[in-house]
Amino acid sequence: MKKIITLRGMADNQAGIIKKIKSAGDMARRIREMGIIPGAEITILGRAPLKDPVAIKIKDFTLTLRNNEADYILVEIDV
Repeated sequence: MKKIITLRGMADNQAGIIKKIKSAGDMARRIREMGIIPGAEITILGRAPLKDPVAIKIKDFTLTLRNNEADYILVEIDV
């Protein structure tokens, strides 16, 4: 069964497929320029001790996103 949640709601080591970027303007452009686009596979690698930022793996890259940025990214996961 599939479920769509925000990237921020994903658990460590959980993988999913990006479905939608809810942001607009400069933030959406910045997110897409990092390779975070619909259809891309993403894995949560871990979080900082205070849960912000979150480290993600997309393609062969490791990126970090702040939680306020992760709230705009919708991901489809297996439940």
